[in-house]
Amino acid sequence: MALVMMLPLTAQQNDTIAEVEEVIVVEEAPGGEVVITVEENSDGEEVIIIEDGSGVEEVIIVEEDDGFYTYSDTVNVVGRVEVIETPESTRVTLGQNEVVIVEENGDTVRVKLGRRGISIVEGSEGTEIKVLDMDDFPSSFYKKPKKKRFRPHYAGIELGLSSYLTPDNSLTLPPEDAYMDLNTGRSYNLGINFVDVGVGLGTDKIGLVTGMGFEFINYNFNGQNSIRKDDITGAIGEYVPDYASNITKSKMTMWYLTVPLLIEFQIPAGRKRVNLSTGVIGGLKLCSRTKIKYSSAGQKSKEVLRGDYNLFPVRYGFTARAGYGFMHLYATYYPTSLFKKDLGPELYPFHIGLFFAF
Repeated sequence: MALVMMLPLTAQQNDTIAEVEEVIVVEEAPGGEVVITVEENSDGEEVIIIEDGSGVEEVIIVEEDDGFYTYSDTVNVVGRVEVIETPESTRVTLGQNEVVIVEENGDTVRVKLGRRGISIVEGSEGTEIKVLDMDDFPSSFYKKPKKKRFRPHYAGIELGLSSYLTPDNSLTLPPEDAYMDLNTGRSYNLGINFVDVGVGLGTDKIGLVTGMGFEFINYNFNGQNSIRKDDITGAIGEYVPDYASNITKSKMTMWYLTVPLLIEFQIPAGRKRVNLSTGVIGGLKLCSRTKIKYSSAGQKSKEVLRGDYNLFPVRYGFTARAGYGFMHLYATYYPTSLFKKDLGPELYPFHIGLFFAF
């Protein structure tokens, strides 16, 4: 699509414009064009003349008492070109895109053409013409008002404390599972939610939210032990290397791919909104490993072992989130046990922390 705007001006020495003829040519395809001309007719009235392959249309411009010019009507040419005149500006729209906008304010005229613009200022020392980037235009000048749409709050980064509960919802583990006791100050989850999609439910304040992200979980054990599969039963149990005289760090880490399905409510509060959401999150385990650091014969060493550790490959959880602007609190609880049935302690993970929306 090519766009040509011609503004022939004949200026007198006193910087007044004696003759102005504006011609806008919008060429959509070879052999077809729409020509819009602003001129005076035989009765001395300013008119817009629109010519295309189907004929010629003439629209009178009316001068009101306050000195502003307005068109007597909106002009639409074969559903392709629309001309709208306001006291501040002239807008020529081709299809869904505004290709020409003219704004007059005192001695200054601004013209927006595609993604570029020019500014014409008539002063006592003459006429000054500048080429402008669109960032120099007020946003209200070159952007069409957009219908408000629902904007979800799932994409972002979350960081929180991680632990797990026993079947009776206690943080205290039974003696037989004491080797799974956590150092809660060093056990955490890190979520990287890289995409979100929201669908408004007839409004921009309530909608359904989904997306995708990665979740990293770090369980730091409190005791001087790690975990391993039993060679005979295959169940998870305590593991203490006999060659490690002093274990300084022991942890289990895992990565999940996460997908949520949430309903989100947004309550206007000042310039921003209070965001409340709740729903379910599914997780697909990608990898897991254990790591210990220890001293042996006076030398510091570490041992890393990758494996599935009888972890459920797929899980789901319930989550709730609340925040203002970009900062939120979140809590997630997984009714799916951490380990497969009868192949490890019955523990139910949960996370509590902060979420920073993109």
